[in-house]
Amino acid sequence: MSAEELHIYEEREKAINFLPEENLLSGTLPPRDEKGVIQNVNSVDELRVFPTKRRTSSFQQYISPELSKLIIYFLGTAIFWLVAGTTFGLYAGIKYVAPDVEHIGWLSFGRLRPAHTNAVFWGWASLAMIGLSYYVVTRVSNIENYNIKQGYLSLILVNIAVLAGTISLFAGVNNGGGEYREYIWPIMITFGAGVAISAHNLFKPVVKRTVTEIYISNWYIISGFMFIVIVILVGYIPIWQDGVGETITQGYYMHQAIGMWFMLINLGLMYYFLPQQLNKPIYSYSLGALAFWTHLLFYTLIGTHHFIFSAIPWRLQTTAIVASVGMLIPVAAGTTNFLLTFNGAWYQLKNSYTLPFYFMAIIFYFTGSFQGTVEAFRYTNLLWHFTDFTVSHSHLTMYGIITFMLWGFSYTLLPRLTGKEPPKVLVGIHFWLALIGLLMYVIALMIGGTQTGMMWMKKKPFIDGVINMFPFWLWRAIGGTMMWVAHLIFAYNFYRMVRVKNDIKIPRTPAEILAVKKQLTNNEFNT
Repeated sequence: MSAEELHIYEEREKAINFLPEENLLSGTLPPRDEKGVIQNVNSVDELRVFPTKRRTSSFQQYISPELSKLIIYFLGTAIFWLVAGTTFGLYAGIKYVAPDVEHIGWLSFGRLRPAHTNAVFWGWASLAMIGLSYYVVTRVSNIENYNIKQGYLSLILVNIAVLAGTISLFAGVNNGGGEYREYIWPIMITFGAGVAISAHNLFKPVVKRTVTEIYISNWYIISGFMFIVIVILVGYIPIWQDGVGETITQGYYMHQAIGMWFMLINLGLMYYFLPQQLNKPIYSYSLGALAFWTHLLFYTLIGTHHFIFSAIPWRLQTTAIVASVGMLIPVAAGTTNFLLTFNGAWYQLKNSYTLPFYFMAIIFYFTGSFQGTVEAFRYTNLLWHFTDFTVSHSHLTMYGIITFMLWGFSYTLLPRLTGKEPPKVLVGIHFWLALIGLLMYVIALMIGGTQTGMMWMKKKPFIDGVINMFPFWLWRAIGGTMMWVAHLIFAYNFYRMVRVKNDIKIPRTPAEILAVKKQLTNNEFNT
């Protein structure tokens, strides 16, 4: 062989027998690439046994930093009340199993229970909904026309009301026996004033919108803000609160607070966030309009279905039952609309850490609302009313529907506002702890409540029902503990998304690259 042929042979032999060093392409040592072959060296910190979860939207910033900060404060204070309120609820649930754990007046069950419900209603859910509404109304109106100072005033007033209300309830100062109406009137008027200020603020971009039509999200959101102010005034003006009138007023207040505030706002948010997350339009705008108007028609009539066989006139009870059946129309229309929007995009559930919250909230929206209709009939009311079945129903709706929706919306929006994502494994743990804990909670109370109701119908002594419920209350406490731990994880995830420390994030997907280019004011991408 010539010298040239020998050189070629030796080079080929070396290439065939080449073994890369451990840290050249992989291994436990830091990566090293002396020849510049490897680009974009990175490490995977997550457990590969889990599928890679991702958001389904970019980090593109659509609103001003001032509005982003206001929204984050709303969500941050809401999460504080979620943890505090559910801590009260968990302790109240533990007292079912260990009623003699202590004998402190401030921590008696009669004070813990309203402190729990009101902190979660008016603190967690209300503050979160108001904050998210500031974002959605801006986006669908295509204009940012807020008074930021009014936004902060609303935030302060609502938080002051919930704080003062919580302290007053623990101190034994309350409004009497009205469920969800335990705050005394000066406190609730403060809350109403805070909501009214935000309602005025949210009207501005709708009036000055740059698009012709008002998107259905704003129909729901603006209606919700209008209704809650009316509901508070009706519930607290001392004109008709006497005798049977008090009971009718209580039924109206209790159900309108849930259906015309929490449900309306969250459905409006869903009509924005769900299509945006799936990157496709809502299945049917007409179904959305049908659901909206029938919701307003029937939900305003169902308050007295909690007082079947009471002194309320029989015709009003029947009206409430008929309207409860009518609620199947908006529930079926809304559920169908949301699930058919998923059509052709079901595969996204597998790889998204936000969409599972949306999906389960939609399922609970149908099952919880359908359950409410079934409970309204006279026989089922006789069976289930005043039992733990009602407690199960309230958690299936306020937790399964409202809270799961708010979690999904928060995990969707916060990374867009801050540019930071939560640890995906912790999001998964949060989801499964909350879901399994909730199912454990509601199924146990549904079974136990049904058994207790049947015992009462057979004229069994009341104490027999208490004894019957003991094992179910134990499962309630276990499920509630799982839910409470999920809330702590959610609070930590929120911290990870809003902490000041700046992580250097390299854009990898086309959407992230476009978002970065737009933030850098590249003229080619400006609109």
